[in-house]
Amino acid sequence: MPKQTEKKSKVEVPAAAIAPIAAAAEVEHLEVEKDVIEAVPVEDAKPVAGSFDIAAWTPKTEIGRKVKSGEVKHLGPVLDAGIPILEAPIIDMLLPNLETDLLFIGQSKGKFGGGQKRIFRQTQKKSPEGNKPSFGVMAVAGNRDGFVGIGYGKGRDTMPAREKSVRNAKINMIKIKRGCGSWQCNCKTPHSVPFEVEGKCGSAVIRLIPAPKGKGLVIEPNCAKLLELAGFKDVWSKTFGQTRNTNNLATACFEALKKLSTTKISHEVADKLGMHDGKLAQ
Repeated sequence: MPKQTEKKSKVEVPAAAIAPIAAAAEVEHLEVEKDVIEAVPVEDAKPVAGSFDIAAWTPKTEIGRKVKSGEVKHLGPVLDAGIPILEAPIIDMLLPNLETDLLFIGQSKGKFGGGQKRIFRQTQKKSPEGNKPSFGVMAVAGNRDGFVGIGYGKGRDTMPAREKSVRNAKINMIKIKRGCGSWQCNCKTPHSVPFEVEGKCGSAVIRLIPAPKGKGLVIEPNCAKLLELAGFKDVWSKTFGQTRNTNNLATACFEALKKLSTTKISHEVADKLGMHDGKLAQ
């Protein structure tokens, strides 16, 4: 005999009986929200720059105190003057639209070296107590408008190494120049490198070549992240040496970007190349 399923009867409650209960709950909810809003000061309720808490920051350098007090509002003059930045919150305040990303410099274990790429580079130290692992992370930071930095962090765990790399990337921030140095384009807009530059780290050498508009970033993926956060859209590249070391290759690309600002060019040539300094978000 098949089992008979019992049907549960539904009890319908009239809407007139539910309305007073819902109204009372809504009034109570609004009163609680009102109490919470009144308890928070108006100054603390205002959004800070990005996700950085300005009130909790105690600057330790002279430039940090000037940035917090509002005397310094732009990052460009600070970098032009050669003032060293030793505190990451300075970049958080002056560049509220800053973005960060991690590079794939490590590799998981796999047969014949075919492991999947990872952001953590793991090494081990042999000791009488056993193996002591450490993790290395490389991060890039930029506002996609002429300011970019790169940093490397190392620690016994993944999270401290990641935080160190992001902090070092903010401290190593530089201002770069963009333009249109391609004879095929000549649009005088800041979408590519204004002239050919070359950077080296170890045996890895990379050359950045101006490309016409619409070509894209024809470069190694990790270096493409660096150029994208710097504000470049079209770049050709050529590499030499031991390019499998992604750590050295990304550092060489950063060294090449430094030469864009250190190379001296006359104003007439700069106008022809459409060179453009990095803007700071107001």
